[in-house]
Amino acid sequence: MALIDLFLARAVKRGQLTVRHFDGTEKRFGTPEAGWPNVTIRFTDKGAAGSIIRDPALGAGEAYMNGRLVVDEGVVLDLVALMTMNDLWEGGTNTLQPSRATRALESVTHRIGRINMARAAKRNVAHHYDLNDRLYDLFLDADRQYSCAYFTDPAHDLDRAQSDKKAHITAKLALEPGMRVLDIGCGWGGLALYIHAKTGAEVLGVTLSEEQIKVARARAEAAGVADKVKFELIDYRHVTPENSGGLFDRIVSVGMFEHVGPPNYRTFFRQCYDLMTPQGVMLLHTIGRMGPPGVTDKWTVKYIFPGGYNPALSEIVAASEGVRMFLTDVEVLRLHYAHTLKHWYDRTATARDAIIALYDERFFRMWEFYLAGALCAFKHGGLVNFQLQYARDRHSLPITRDYMAAREAQLRD
Repeated sequence: MALIDLFLARAVKRGQLTVRHFDGTEKRFGTPEAGWPNVTIRFTDKGAAGSIIRDPALGAGEAYMNGRLVVDEGVVLDLVALMTMNDLWEGGTNTLQPSRATRALESVTHRIGRINMARAAKRNVAHHYDLNDRLYDLFLDADRQYSCAYFTDPAHDLDRAQSDKKAHITAKLALEPGMRVLDIGCGWGGLALYIHAKTGAEVLGVTLSEEQIKVARARAEAAGVADKVKFELIDYRHVTPENSGGLFDRIVSVGMFEHVGPPNYRTFFRQCYDLMTPQGVMLLHTIGRMGPPGVTDKWTVKYIFPGGYNPALSEIVAASEGVRMFLTDVEVLRLHYAHTLKHWYDRTATARDAIIALYDERFFRMWEFYLAGALCAFKHGGLVNFQLQYARDRHSLPITRDYMAAREAQLRD
């Protein structure tokens, strides 16, 4: 029996996977079951199976991208879902991990790669966020929110859920008239513009993406608020009160902390502390991992987010402990990103021809595999979203959470 067959016999117990080998033989694994995927794949060369055995995530991702693994029945999301449903994070089996030797090597290279010095940070951001604008228009909501939405009802469409996310975050900032806000990792400017429109606060958004900042500035100009909502191409580490107009009453960062790198976490929190007024409040929204610290899988680092890392809650808290801020609220969003990614995946599948026209079929398969893997990591794996609120002064915020819900309801009206 081939090694891949031994691996799959152990990995697939429920649902069914049919494998058509390069030599023409066909094997079935698992047992058909209602609600579980039934998938057929085909290897188009004899080396594809071996690459998956050595490192399941990297090998499968590259084989699918390069047409060495073809999904004949079902779609790639069905394949990833079948494998991860049989390997739930809470089950602790870790069937899909690479070999021990591969994990040891990845641990070393990961620690080197996640240092994320300033020059590398800009290059890493450009790798992902400076892609063709048209790509993001094809699968994101109208406001281009490229982070976890907030589903007050799973039946809501993507635009409603992203609007509700902005309300949820803005409510936690406890903004008052006349305040100044720093948005670290502002993307295409949607949250900054929302905060100003809803509260009147002045906002400075900073990013390292040249493509994003062009769009953000154009949106502020079009809205007639460029004097109140400004955007700068600058590393968060280089923002000072002198070059940004003074201290900030509030700081918000959404979907950027994943690119900071653990060696820089203390620097990040110290910088936020130094940029806030004595009564300042900050809200950090980041992808995180349940359980202890780990490493980013090799396929994601190589093709999607070089230098990226999703922190454990313990890493975030430990880094902020040495900075004298009060951790005033922690929320764990469990399935919200899975719902978000399902919308992105479906929109990507619908836009297949348009994406291939922008790039090529290999890029489309890469993007499709990325979204499928991310969706299943949140639905079946150990990824979640954390929202952590900090305050410099213990009296800056009400002593119960009631104000958040009340303000959020107002913002949604």
